Parts: sequence; structure tokens; C-alpha cells
Amino acid sequence: MSLQTVPKDLRNLRACLLCSLVKTIEQYEFDGCDNCEDYLHMKGNRDVVYDCTSANFDGMIAMISPEDSWVAKWQRIERFAKGVYAVSVTGRLPPGVVRDLRSRGIEYRQRDTSQKS
Repeated sequence: MSLQTVPKDLRNLRACLLCSLVKTIEQYEFDGCDNCEDYLHMKGNRDVVYDCTSANFDGMIAMISPEDSWVAKWQRIERFAKGVYAVSVTGRLPPGVVRDLRSRGIEYRQRDTSQKS
């Protein structure tokens, strides 16, 4: 998501529960998640978008050069696509999705920094 496509009404934004990428519901439904689409399959499925994203998040980081950013390393997003990310995301992926990730060898870490995971 380019910085020019950030909507004027921030209430319509949601953050991915796996990687913290911030987009609108429509962007997730149309394009999926730039980082997690292979695992979460949000593209074309609004129900999955609601299950795998959260409207309850704190802070936003615009990441342009992930490989050079100490903030990206601190947030553990240095290997993700350029874009806007939430600092903390409240919510959990559904248990079935977490089991699927685990079976693929992917460790799921909650993106909620207000709680210990």
C-alpha cells in the first residue's frame, strides 16, 4: 500500500493479526495481505478478512526501507513489504489458522504489545 492510498477516514483501517500491515477492508479483500496472503487467503473473502485482521490497533509506522530501519527490526517487520504497520494489534488469529501456521513451521506471535504472549 503506498502512502498516497491511505484513506482520509482512519476508522476504516484494519491491521493484519499476523504481520500488522494496515489497510482498509476493501484493500484486503481485493489484494489480500502483502505479506501473509499465502497463509491467510484473505483475497476475495471478506469473512477471512474480518477473522484475520483487527480494527483495534495502536500507532502506525510507515516503513519505506525495511532493510535499513531500526524501527522495522524492533517491530520484527524488517522482512515484510513496504507499507504502513501497526505498532500493536489487539486480537488473535482463529485457532484453526494458528494450527495451520504451526503445521507449516510458522511461529505465530501475537502483535499485541500490551500483553505478554
